[in-house]
Amino acid sequence: MAATSSGSSFVSEATGTNPRPSTSSTMSNDATAQAAGSLSAMDKPADDSSKLKAFLSILRNFIGVSDIATVRFSLPAQLLEPTPNLEYWNYLDRPETFVSIGRSDDELGRMLEILRFWFTKDLKYIKGKPCKPYNSALGEFFRCNWEIEDSEPAICPRPAGGSTTTVNQPGSAETVKISYLTEQTSHHPPVSAFYVDCPQRGITARGFDQISAKFTGTSIRVTPGQHNLGIFVTLRDRDNEEYQLTHPAAHLGGLLRGSLSIMVSDTCFITCAKTRIKAILQYLGEGWLGRTQNKVVGVIFRYDPDNDNKTKLKDVPESDVLARIEGCWQDKVYFSTPGNSAKQLLVDIAPLFPVAKQVPSEDQQRPNESRKYWSQVTAAIQDKQYALATKLKHELEERQREKVIERTERNEEWTPRFFKLPVAPSGKPDLTEKGERVLQGLHEGNFNFE
Repeated sequence: MAATSSGSSFVSEATGTNPRPSTSSTMSNDATAQAAGSLSAMDKPADDSSKLKAFLSILRNFIGVSDIATVRFSLPAQLLEPTPNLEYWNYLDRPETFVSIGRSDDELGRMLEILRFWFTKDLKYIKGKPCKPYNSALGEFFRCNWEIEDSEPAICPRPAGGSTTTVNQPGSAETVKISYLTEQTSHHPPVSAFYVDCPQRGITARGFDQISAKFTGTSIRVTPGQHNLGIFVTLRDRDNEEYQLTHPAAHLGGLLRGSLSIMVSDTCFITCAKTRIKAILQYLGEGWLGRTQNKVVGVIFRYDPDNDNKTKLKDVPESDVLARIEGCWQDKVYFSTPGNSAKQLLVDIAPLFPVAKQVPSEDQQRPNESRKYWSQVTAAIQDKQYALATKLKHELEERQREKVIERTERNEEWTPRFFKLPVAPSGKPDLTEKGERVLQGLHEGNFNFE
């Protein structure tokens, strides 16, 4: 969902922004002061309800603003979750589903394996609560590994008229390592690039994360930004099959009742030009009585990559259908194939929780590596020293503004360290030689680099 594909958080703070004053920054300073005042005492711990009340008082200043993700304003530390933005936004909540992609010898099975990964990538929102992490500074980066047991079975649909099963080919139970590198590559607009690599399975994923957000008065509508074309997954051992997974829009609601929740009511697409297979997923939001359904329906079908004109479920001829999807994206999702009405379980979300990352120790981290960069702010928030945390946070932000001024005076253009371009029309970032070496170091468990 778009709410999970953010080069910045669902609202934007000032870190490395344009130093010149503007109307929006004046408005944002007033909004920040208003929030601080609503929390009365700077070192008074704020519960979730008071946090949302203060946050809502800020958002009311941005009703009618087309994209609040691009507006600069700084939140008091009480309103933040002590988590770096680049660490928070990733798609590997269940990395075992990622490494299982491509196991099936059946091309429909591989699309279903992509979907199994898709439905597990956002567990943080299902099992936890939406939060506002720190915004990323330009050039900030995050890296980590996951080491997991390769336990997911291949999905091997059988011909029409027969049964269908997801357990024909069990997982290998081998320990597999997945490495992740992400960098804030742009601040106007806020964009980050990411690269996921599992050499043992020949699987990579990459993309640019950026959101657009609009406050409606009761909720925040979050959509992919112009540089966010989705997640691109490549299967080296399947003749470099590439899958593009686009993000649907999402609504962050519950601001008025003091309990944040995410609702998805949109359509997204997954395509593989090499196999000529496409999936359309339609998320259903509220039902007749206004209750959130969290349902998803979809279809997998044959398509023509040179004439990709089918964007709705009703557009797909029955003769092209390979499988249908239905279920609750927060619980169980099923698939069925033509000629076999029995529903087969694709994924059961209920027992799953996000898997822990392996992160370099702080003494192995660079100064602009996310956890180290924000470490003093994090420590102050965890100690409930909110005035100190806000002061430290503002110092980091001011340092970024000074760097912008210095680069401007030198007529110097900033360039990413680990990715070749801040953004790319293809939506697919490429690693620099330094980025490739850092990723290789992650594979080898070597976190040191020059």
